[in-house]
Formats: sequence, structure tokens, C-alpha cells
Amino acid sequence: MGILFGSLVFPLELFTQLLSPLFLLLNISAGILLISKKKKLVWFFLVLFAGALFTFGKDFIAPSPTPVNSFEFVRMGVYFLFFATVTYEIILQVWKASHVNKNVIIGLMCGYVSLGLVFFFVFLSIEMAHPGSFEGPLITDTSFAQRLDSLLYYSYITLLTIGYGEIIPVTQVAQKAAILTGLAGQFYLVIITAVVVEKYIRHNSKSGH
Repeated sequence: MGILFGSLVFPLELFTQLLSPLFLLLNISAGILLISKKKKLVWFFLVLFAGALFTFGKDFIAPSPTPVNSFEFVRMGVYFLFFATVTYEIILQVWKASHVNKNVIIGLMCGYVSLGLVFFFVFLSIEMAHPGSFEGPLITDTSFAQRLDSLLYYSYITLLTIGYGEIIPVTQVAQKAAILTGLAGQFYLVIITAVVVEKYIRHNSKSGH
């Protein structure tokens, strides 16, 4: 939530340069804590992040003012792999929960938010590999930082299937990714959320009897 809405509360420059990297570190720490029971997976990501930090230093966490292809692709690849794993683990835990309580409801919300982050890295990687894959008034700024914010916005708007039209996918790979994002958002709401609601109703019915 801090990554998404921090700029609403804090000055933009402070948020971009200091708080956004801090929120990202906290997010990564929380993700590692979530998968802490899977020791091999935890060690894999710890080694992966340690190696990336050793290689790229603080630039691995802080956004670069201009993209450097090889470095940015490595960073996006690591982030995508990590957040995809965390999102899968969240959804799996929600799916396997036998009783619906406060933690399951929060997990359900976190899974949806994390899904938006996963597709953000997908869209960003597409734009880096094929510049100009997305067009529109919100992405006319050529600065890399502006494109980060715009594609983060686009990821969630597409996941929610709102589609205001300020950003348009113009290449085939971008269009396919947009379709996949919309489908994933709908499948999450129709399947995962429905399963949680069904468990909640069933549990309350048994408790009532």
C-alpha cells in the first residue's frame, strides 16, 4: 500500500528518492517472511538478492533516472520472479485455508494487490524490450521514472478492467499481456474470492447448527 499510495501522503521527491525504495525493501522482507517455511526457497532468494545488491549496489533498489538495458532487465527479472513466487504463495495459503478469518481476508486482499505488481513488472519489461509498446497522454513523458508510475497505474487499471484509455497497448505482445492481466483479475475475483466466500458461508452455517 505504501508503494501504491505513498505519493498521496508524502512529497513526491521525498517519496521517489527515499520512501519508495524503503517500502520496496519492506515489501521484499515481508515476502521472505511469508515463504520462510520453505527453507530452500528462502535461501534461493536471499542469495539472489545478496548477489544483485553486491553487483549493483543501492541502484538495485533505487530507481535509475535512465534505463540501462542489461542492468534493468536483471532487476526486473529478479523482482518479477520474487513477486510472482510471493503472489503464488499468498493465493495458495488463501486457497488451502479451512476456515475464513481475518488473516484469510487480508491475504485475499494482499494476493490481488500483489498480482498487480507482478503484471507491472511484465509491462515494464515489455516496454524496455520494445520501446513504444504503450502510448497515450500519460506515457508521453520520456523519463524512465514517469514511465514507471504510468505503467504501475496501467497495471492496476487493467487488472481491475476499468480501462480509462489514457494508456493503450499498441504492439502485439503488449496487447496479449493486457488481455492476460484482465483475465487474471477476473479469474481471481470469480474463482479465488468465490471460494473464500463459499468457505465463510459454509463455516458459519456449521457454527450456527
